[in-house]
Amino acid sequence: MKCKICNKLIVGRSDKLFCSVRCKNYYHINLRRVTSVAVKDINIILHRNRSILLEIMGKRKVQLKVSRMVLEKKKYRFKYHTHFHINSKGKAYYHVYDFAWMEFSDDEILIVRRKYSK
Repeated sequence: MKCKICNKLIVGRSDKLFCSVRCKNYYHINLRRVTSVAVKDINIILHRNRSILLEIMGKRKVQLKVSRMVLEKKKYRFKYHTHFHINSKGKAYYHVYDFAWMEFSDDEILIVRRKYSK
């Protein structure tokens, strides 16, 4: 078997992927660097989405129905969310950290703040 980085013949265990610690470190450092760039861009979008929801909801409201246009004007990116779940009525809630939103109708969005127990 050959090393993934330098293509030298690997001596030792049959499941080794790299010929040396240097090649192994090089591979993992570069993998981390590429991953970090992609994650950073997505995190910026997610944080911006959360900021938009917080601005609309304020600090005290738990639930609010708004026009889809309100979110679109603030450049909310609907396809970015941290996770989603489908409720018992078959409606999908899209979560952005501690907020969730659901399409209530074609032009209305229901925004909900999730309470975390400490």
